[in-house]
Amino acid sequence: MKFVLEVSVDEGALAQDPVGELGRVLRYWGGNLKHYALEAGDGSAVYDSAGAEVGRWRIVAS
Repeated sequence: MKFVLEVSVDEGALAQDPVGELGRVLRYWGGNLKHYALEAGDGSAVYDSAGAEVGRWRIVAS
């Protein structure tokens, strides 16, 4: 399986502070993974600190 994270860094809070916001996204969503079985098909939207959807993560079969 593969863990795939896609985040757009050219809009909203990520465009204003890409390093800080991307670090926050990785910390928050990394900590949130414990709520998932991490099986193929699992995934969720990813949000910036302003609550705007900026991407998704997903588990896919290799």
